[in-house]
Amino acid sequence: MKSRALTLAAFAAFGIAGVAHAQSSVTLYGVVDTSLTYVSHASGSKNLWALGNSSYGNLAGSRWGVKGSEDLGGGLKAIFQLESGFNPSTGASGQGGALFGRQSFVGLASDQFGTVTLGRQYDPLVDLIQGITADNYFGSVFATAGDVDNYDNSFRVNNAVKYASPIYRGLQAEVMYSFGGVAGSTGSKQSYSAALAYNNGPLAVAAGYYYAANSAGERTTWSSTSDGTFDGPINNGYATAHSLQIARVAAQYTIGSFILGAGYSNAQYAADANSAFDSKQKYNTAQGFLAYQATPALLVGAGYSYTHASGDTSANYHQFSLGGDYNLSKRTDVYVTAAYQHASGTTRDADTGLVTSAQASIGSYGYAGTGSQTLVNLGLRHRF
Repeated sequence: MKSRALTLAAFAAFGIAGVAHAQSSVTLYGVVDTSLTYVSHASGSKNLWALGNSSYGNLAGSRWGVKGSEDLGGGLKAIFQLESGFNPSTGASGQGGALFGRQSFVGLASDQFGTVTLGRQYDPLVDLIQGITADNYFGSVFATAGDVDNYDNSFRVNNAVKYASPIYRGLQAEVMYSFGGVAGSTGSKQSYSAALAYNNGPLAVAAGYYYAANSAGERTTWSSTSDGTFDGPINNGYATAHSLQIARVAAQYTIGSFILGAGYSNAQYAADANSAFDSKQKYNTAQGFLAYQATPALLVGAGYSYTHASGDTSANYHQFSLGGDYNLSKRTDVYVTAAYQHASGTTRDADTGLVTSAQASIGSYGYAGTGSQTLVNLGLRHRF
């Protein structure tokens, strides 16, 4: 992504920064991504035509941000990043209206020892695994049904301390811990995660584990340092879970103009006496995709995802996805993405708490359909 760099001296002229440093810089950047969207069975049997969608983006979530660094000498630098999501169709802030709801952290980075960051940020699975999935190329229509495993980066983590190692012969590791912040109850609302990635030549492989605890005591919804991944009817009935666990692995191999990828995830929503369901709900998902760089400007691809839900309820979700992305320039592209999903079996209704028929709901869009759903985006994205 090409960005516009602004020095701290320039910011000082506007009263934003008071001190300039010869080896310091601040970058203003952003993405605006929106589309004309069609959804069959967007609400029961009703279809929808809309500008934009509830995810605030398709290939990439719309956002603007500021990031910077200061050279401290000896290969060490201070870094920060503030990133705000928004809906380009209405101008409304994303992530529940938080000013910097996408990311907000400060840290220290060393060429020799790695990077430590503190604040609201992505977990290691997003950092090391998402980049080798179809979501990285074609966005939300290739994501897991209901995004039950955070394949589409539905959540961030507050109060998080994260360490990322330097890359050594293609290997990199990340670990994260998020403080729950509840006096007398260390485990309440806490999150932790770890991931390992190998990227060398045409092969990239990554795997990781994520755990988040809900609040202790009586609860009616999800309240944790993690935002949670409750984007629609597939898993909304499990927002009162005691904890969420996600294990993911993915691989990607490049052969000339072709990119082949595959992945597997296991997401578990555990119950306790304060949950609105009795048995642990599990989602096992297998995915594969093929992308082809048809020309320097045109990338096309197709993917398939299968999710099996078991435990408290049982359901199957089959999803077929297509995508095409054409670069008009280095910063602007147009795209067409589409997906069809078929659901069968049962799930738990979030409003009534009762077991009901499974509903198709593509990716993290959150539309509550019938047993099947089709979604098509004709979009435009600009990066600055």
